[in-house]
Parts: sequence; C-alpha cells; structure tokens
Amino acid sequence: MISELQSIVGENYVTTGKDLAAYSSDWVGWYSWEPLALVRPANTAEVAALVKWANENKTAIVPVSGNTGLNGGTHAEGAVMLSLDRLNKIREMRADARVAVVEAGVIMSQLHDAADGLNLVFPMTFGAKGSAMIGGMLSTNAGGSNVLRYGNTRDLCLGLEVVTPQGEIMDLMGALHKDNSGINLKHLMIGAEGTLGIITAAVMKLAPKPLAYATAMLAVPDLDDALRLLNNLQQATGGGVEAFEYMTRPYVEAHMKNHGGGEPFDAPHQINILCEVGATAPRDADVQPDGSVPITSYLEDVLGRMVETGQVLDAVIAQNEAQRRQMWERREAAGEVLLSHKPLVNTDVSVALDDVSRFIRLADARMQQIDPGAQPMIVSHLGDGNVHYAVWPTTHDEAVHKSMIEAIEDCVVEVQGSFSAEHGIGISKLDTMSRRKDPAALAMMRTLKTALDPNNILNPGKVIPPAPAD
Repeated sequence: MISELQSIVGENYVTTGKDLAAYSSDWVGWYSWEPLALVRPANTAEVAALVKWANENKTAIVPVSGNTGLNGGTHAEGAVMLSLDRLNKIREMRADARVAVVEAGVIMSQLHDAADGLNLVFPMTFGAKGSAMIGGMLSTNAGGSNVLRYGNTRDLCLGLEVVTPQGEIMDLMGALHKDNSGINLKHLMIGAEGTLGIITAAVMKLAPKPLAYATAMLAVPDLDDALRLLNNLQQATGGGVEAFEYMTRPYVEAHMKNHGGGEPFDAPHQINILCEVGATAPRDADVQPDGSVPITSYLEDVLGRMVETGQVLDAVIAQNEAQRRQMWERREAAGEVLLSHKPLVNTDVSVALDDVSRFIRLADARMQQIDPGAQPMIVSHLGDGNVHYAVWPTTHDEAVHKSMIEAIEDCVVEVQGSFSAEHGIGISKLDTMSRRKDPAALAMMRTLKTALDPNNILNPGKVIPPAPAD
C-alpha cells in the first residue's frame, strides 16, 4: 500500500509510523487515532489519483486542512489521511471581478494579505485565521465575526473544483453570480465535511477594503437592548456594521485571568459588546484637519445619544489601531479561554436574533438544575444569532455532561433554532443529529451518500449518523 501511495505523490510525501504523531489527534486533544498513512499530494491530479486508488481498494480516505476543527471531523482510525497543505497556490487575483481563484490549502491569512495588496479584503475572519485553510472552511461552511455583513463561507464562494469519490475531477470553477443550470452541486459539497467529495480549489469573493474602522466596546442593560442597538446602528451607518460580538462577564473575567487583559470599561458590566463599523466611502474615512475620522466621530455621536437615553450604559471607542487590536484580541482568544478549564461542555448553536436572550435564559436555568454551581461561559456572534454556549461544570461525570448537552438541545428546539451553527458535525454531534435532525432529512442524506460514494471511502462515519436498526 505504501509503495502504491508513494508512486502517486512521491516517496517524500507519504508519512508513516512514528512520524504520524502530529496527525493522530485534533488540536484540542479531545480525539486521537492511528491512521495508516498521511499523503500530501501536490496538485488536483494527484488528489484524483489517490481517491481513485482508495475507491478501487475500498480504503477510507480522510481529508485534512488546518486541523483546527472542534468536532472530530479529521478522525482517521485505520484510514489514509490526505493533507491539502501543498495545494497552497493562489492561482489568480482578479481585482476587477473581485474574486480570488485559490487552491484548498491556501491559509486564510495568506488570502487576507493577497487581497490587501489590491486594496480589497477577503472578508472572512476568525481566531484560527493563521492556520485554517480554504478547503476546510468550505467543507464546514465556517462562519466567524464578519458574517453579519458578508455571510458565511458558503456565501463567499462562487465556484469549486472537487474530486469525486470515484477519482474524477468536477470543474465548477465559474466566477458566476448567477447559474441555474440544474442542481447546485457546489452547495451540495460546501458543508459536507469531505463526505461527498474533496474540494481542491475554489473561486472566492473579495470585497472593497474599508478605508477606516470605528470599533467600540459597549455595555447595555440586557440583550434585547443589544438587538435594538444593532438595528439602530445598522440604520445609522447604512448597513456598515461588520461585527457585533457578545461576551459575558464571566468570560471577560476568565480572559483577564488567563491572558492578562484589562477591563473593557472603568466599571464591570454583565453584557459586553464588541461592535465594529467599516467605512468604504472616502467621505466617512478621510482624516479631518483636527485629526478626527468621520466614521469614528459619527459613532461617538450615535453612542453618546444612546448613553443619554440609557440604551447604552457605557462605551469605549478605539482611538488607534493598537486599541482596536486589543479589543479584538479579547474576543478572538475565546478558544483558549474556554479550554483553560476542564471539564468543558461546548456547544455551537444558532437561533433567531430576537430569541437569543430567551435561549440563554432557558439554557442557564437548565444548567443550574442539572449542576448547581456550573458556570456558563458564553460568547456570541450576536449579529447573526450564533451563540457559543459553553459550560464549565463542577463535575467530571460524563453523564452530567451528556445531560447538559441534551438540555441545551431542548432549549434550541424550544426556540426553533439549530444545534450546529458554524463548527460542523464531525463525530461529536452524531448523537445530536440522530436525536434532533428531521428523519426525512437524514434519510435523504444517507441516500445521497450511498449514491455518490457507494464504497463509503470519503471521511466515513462523519456528519451522517447510521440508520436506526429495524
């Protein structure tokens, strides 16, 4: 087997034995496995040859990008892992069309830099931007902090190149904003976590680079006030709000303890909002004779009026890039902050914007019923209804942790939300899929998987739970 793999990608690009240690667990240390080998193809043709080999030999193949997922999506016991890190070329930057043609192994920050050189932005961002790869982001339909203005990864993708389970190359690489030529296979592949095909390249949207940012930390009386604040800011800025991120008081305290960050305000507040507005028009961004920036001055005026009416309790506006980055570091450190405590119950849910406060109240009450003294640790992309509802339990009892997860699911169902917003399913949410996903939807997913991948070689055991026994 090793010899055959080496004949496809070269002897230096097949890893076995002790050298697999770095590819035998996820980055948070929740899952571990023993793969057969790691292969690192150089191009799409080699990916196709590897998948064709795997299909003919009925050998499982698990694609891996930055390996920064949270749900065990790269678990590869007894499988060949296929790393896309060598498919790392930016094939084209088409500034006039505002698209980038990139291979799956391009790291998000690499695309950020390339777009910046053209005075454009690739508008997706989150904490793992220095390691997350485009292929993995598409496979999980990753979200992040700017979804409010620009959408999920799915919304930023115009075209795909995909290797099918039979080793064929499917070319869907058009940069078209409209294409109604049959079933949308691009969207079928995005979010499928490599179970239906392996994404090797994509056409991604770029956006005008904001000429200036107005960034602020805000404190409000309650989350319903926060939603009204968001709507007011969107109207006042013409839809310019790029991020609207919520952090609870316990989270802020944990960040200060673990990262040495300071208080966001002179006095502590329970509801802490990071808000950022991006200005693309010169009239809003040109520095004035007094050194002020119009978009920042405007935000100061709007927030000042809201402080006077009591809609905002406190506000601190970044006066320079260093202060802006300090505000963002507090939010982007969420992964490290939450993982600083063990045990951790971690969920990633989505609810309607006007149901966020209701969901959190319901979930908080249930957590205290199950484990009095447990500490919810909540951060949220509040502008799009994505709540990372994590809990620090007082016990290591896994039965208690399972009860917490099912209770959170109950609360999600009560407000008609989704138990998975942006982190994917992998293996950790298979039980939740069985319990909560519509049975007809699950049946259709199983039918699609069987039809497209009858030998079940692509990332088997992920996303779609097995059918119940008769």
